[in-house]
Amino acid sequence: MHRAIVTGAAGQDGSYLAELLLEKGYRVLGIIRKGEDTSNLRGILGLIELEESGDVRKEEAARRIRTFSPHEVYNFAGVSFIPDSWHDPDRTFEINTLLVTAFLEGLRIHAPSARYYQASSSEIFGDPPRSPQDEKTPFHPSNPYGVSKLAAHLLTGLYRRRYGMFAASGILYNHESPRRPVHYVTQKIARAAAEISMGRTEKLRLGNLDARRDWGFAGDFVRGIWLMLQHETAGDYVLATGETHSIKDFLRIAFSHVGLDWTQWVETDPALVRPIDVGKLVGDPSLAKRVFGWKPEVPFDQLVTMMVDAQVRKLQGSGA
Repeated sequence: MHRAIVTGAAGQDGSYLAELLLEKGYRVLGIIRKGEDTSNLRGILGLIELEESGDVRKEEAARRIRTFSPHEVYNFAGVSFIPDSWHDPDRTFEINTLLVTAFLEGLRIHAPSARYYQASSSEIFGDPPRSPQDEKTPFHPSNPYGVSKLAAHLLTGLYRRRYGMFAASGILYNHESPRRPVHYVTQKIARAAAEISMGRTEKLRLGNLDARRDWGFAGDFVRGIWLMLQHETAGDYVLATGETHSIKDFLRIAFSHVGLDWTQWVETDPALVRPIDVGKLVGDPSLAKRVFGWKPEVPFDQLVTMMVDAQVRKLQGSGA
């Protein structure tokens, strides 16, 4: 039986991947933060092994690798909400970068044949010189989160070249789902559309409504991540839809899905605009498609309505 460690297992990506691995017959050890909400794992709590973690020391990573002897390690742990990286850059680098060195060193010493996946991000491109971006696009991060992710991305490639380890990075563009935390703009919109349609709130305040992103479905992306580690050689791969949509597009589909005109319910708030926004981030996933046959399956409008429907069900079930 294949064994896999999934860090950040209670998050959006970690929970979808854990489900996929269990479906494929893996034994899965999920690492979560102390006291973290495990509602994303409710369907597999009896099937996944869980451990809480409170630090990023290499001794702790090495212990888990020695005792569990994984064939694969998927690292999703990290600070992923970009505004938080401005408020606390020290913690961002501690988690997003030092944890990577801890696992890479642990694998190098204790499980050199294991395969490692690093969750990289389109934010490493920041304000790119060209669009769409691919694996050869120059890096130019525009926030502490992007810089921390770039350091982790480069470390992963360095260990691959220096030690011959199977260490792969997925350069993932924005990917959403009903499991997105509510402080992300996509989930804010889905939640507000549901609440306003049910008469539970009156206004939604957002920042730059013209901002555009390459949005896909998280379930599609974790399938690509798994395929990445099944390939015979390790590398870095862009996972993206290749299309961009604006915040206004997201608003239009979300609110119309519940019979509303978004322009009547949304206000802009300059305080919510990023200090430095990214440029036109849109990915070219051609390499992933060519090498291991990956392509996204859930279209943008279906993703939006899926998220709104999930929020409606949650509100109806809560009675709040």
